[in-house]
Amino acid sequence: MKRLDDYADARAGDKGDTLIVAVLPRTTVDYHHLRTRLTATAVARHFRCDVATVTLREIPAVEAFVAELRGVLGGGVTGSPVLDGHGKTLSYHMLTLPLEDAEDDSPSAEPPHLMHPVPAQLEP
Repeated sequence: MKRLDDYADARAGDKGDTLIVAVLPRTTVDYHHLRTRLTATAVARHFRCDVATVTLREIPAVEAFVAELRGVLGGGVTGSPVLDGHGKTLSYHMLTLPLEDAEDDSPSAEPPHLMHPVPAQLEP
């Protein structure tokens, strides 16, 4: 079974007790593949939390997704006794999310850096 890691990269941050994870598909093909497979229900099941605490937003302008998981950081940076109160390591957990019906699809072989090239520096 394919995992989210086969199609995207992820970065995590926090706002209080809310984990925020940006999911960045590597190519346009991968983005469209994930539009039907990456759901709030799948994220909630993977993080073992109530689906009502998960908001998944699609950001079409940059072909990305943002997941917000409320109440999963044990109080946040100032209130959590855990080592990673920011939840940074949870982006790696997000990438292990299994994707349904993805066995027959192969992720793009295009390197991640080719999807969103960095613009040349502007001269003064």
